Amino acid sequence: MTSSDILDLRALVVGGQLFRSSADGNRVEAFIPPMGDENHASNMVELPNGDLLCVWFAGSMEGSGDIKIALSRLPAGEARWTPPVWVSDDGQRSEQNPVLFRAPDGRLWLFYTAQLTRGGTRAAWAAKVAAGAASGGFTMQHTAIIRRRISEDGGRTWGPVATFSADPGSFCRQPLLVMSNGEWLFPMYFSLPTAGYGDDHCVVRISADGFATWQQFAVPECRGRVQMSAVELAAGRLVAFFRSRAADRIYISRSADYGRTWTPPKRTTLPNNNASIQARKLQSGRIAIVFNHASANDDPAKTVWPAERYPVTIALSEDGGETWPFMRHIDTGDDFAGPANRHLNRRCGYPSLLQTYDGMIHVAYSYRPRQCIKYVRFGEAWVRDQMDYTVERSHSS
Repeated sequence: MTSSDILDLRALVVGGQLFRSSADGNRVEAFIPPMGDENHASNMVELPNGDLLCVWFAGSMEGSGDIKIALSRLPAGEARWTPPVWVSDDGQRSEQNPVLFRAPDGRLWLFYTAQLTRGGTRAAWAAKVAAGAASGGFTMQHTAIIRRRISEDGGRTWGPVATFSADPGSFCRQPLLVMSNGEWLFPMYFSLPTAGYGDDHCVVRISADGFATWQQFAVPECRGRVQMSAVELAAGRLVAFFRSRAADRIYISRSADYGRTWTPPKRTTLPNNNASIQARKLQSGRIAIVFNHASANDDPAKTVWPAERYPVTIALSEDGGETWPFMRHIDTGDDFAGPANRHLNRRCGYPSLLQTYDGMIHVAYSYRPRQCIKYVRFGEAWVRDQMDYTVERSHSS
């Protein structure tokens, strides 16, 4: 690699330019311009005109008062993500976990969490705790509420901030689901003030009037199963997938009554490392899920925080989440192996997933560890190793 190659790569990272990987020309990639030392928890949406929007939280450090929600746009037919802009700005709270939702009436909703802060840096708080002058973790997730804003012009301007859930510990991460009966289902969870967040649990809110009113339904026996990602398999028949605080496996639950009742979450064969996942139903009818293909524990009652957040993997199911015959790594990380240098692997995680009208699959995730949001685009056939190169290139050029 020459010095000019290095400069070109830096331009890609800073500028959000789309490019084809030298290792695999059948996927398109980009590094969305960062907005702080940490860039994390992305989510995407497609607009009717074909624009893609990506939101994430950014700032100096998760839990700090300068953490805000950033937004970047990939205009339809263009090859560069736009410079990000802020879409939240409350210096008294750490604003995190944004979710974009395009409602059936065309309006664009933004949901995100907002938690109180310690008023300083993580290092300063750790020093206070060590000196016995304070107690508790730096990140105050148990104080979080969920806020929302609405855009009438595809995310270029936003209406006032409103509180969607004032219950302490309210958290969101996954997109809303418009079910076949017209109701909106919003998966959320409560982050409780316990060591390791092991008592966190999920609920769904369901509304038939655009969240002017709603009902809340609990998921039974879901202690430690969070960030529920729901899809509708058929009319009223839903399946949901969960991150596990035990860092053991991805969990699955099912509903046959439009989300009113759920089966207790059970383990799947897919590993989980106590990090975020996301699932979508594809146009083919298959379910796609993105996750870190790693686990660190086999006791579902424990709370475990492993350092490994790699590789980033996508899997496909043809039977509603029972089995996952197709699987491919999107990002294997730094590829160090063995106990002596495994710690050198930087994290790539918290992937989000979207399929656009043209059938292409889009994945965004926090990159090594949170330098920026990386974006990758490919066709479903790429996962199944049945690439029709002509079709894929026509969609992704």
